[in-house]
Amino acid sequence: MTTEPQHSRPPSISDQPDDGGYVTLSSRIAYENPWTKVREDIIRRPNGKDGLYGVVERGDFVVIMPVGGEGDNRTVTLIQQFRYPVGRRMWEFPMGMWESRPDAEPDAVAAGELREETGLIAGHMQHVGIVYQGAGYSTQRGHVYLATDLTQGPNALEETEQDITCHTLPLAEFERMVRDNEITCMVTLATFTMIRAQGLV
Repeated sequence: MTTEPQHSRPPSISDQPDDGGYVTLSSRIAYENPWTKVREDIIRRPNGKDGLYGVVERGDFVVIMPVGGEGDNRTVTLIQQFRYPVGRRMWEFPMGMWESRPDAEPDAVAAGELREETGLIAGHMQHVGIVYQGAGYSTQRGHVYLATDLTQGPNALEETEQDITCHTLPLAEFERMVRDNEITCMVTLATFTMIRAQGLV
């Protein structure tokens, strides 16, 4: 006699922070520049043992999946840029943050970053959800957007973005690049997964 495997719905996880049983005994800023702070905390873990935790503090960012066309003719716009820490040019969705305007609404940042990096203006911009980038060491949270009804205009790259190139590909070609591991940006992959899981593309 065989039995079917039992499947249960995973427990829901709240986005509300809690202390998880950790106690912060002391905290100091070990390093700071206009984009990033590195915080060093002395902590007491839930098991009662003390330790040290290094935390990278960064502000919220946005990531946008620009989708054009319809049906079998849908396209995706990617950028490619050199990422200094890993020494590679990478395929990515447009993304970024406004360090000089940390209180800016994510919708405004998303529209601005899309226009800056690709020249695209979206007639419709849908906030799809949030992701955390490196939650084991960083506070940074990302807002995921789907951009549609696209109009092409000029880009406005910042001085630090002059190496960015912009590429519009068939959606099927983008999916092949994902399958073949040509796209290795974690945020881009998570964004596509979230948007696809919601049946939006």
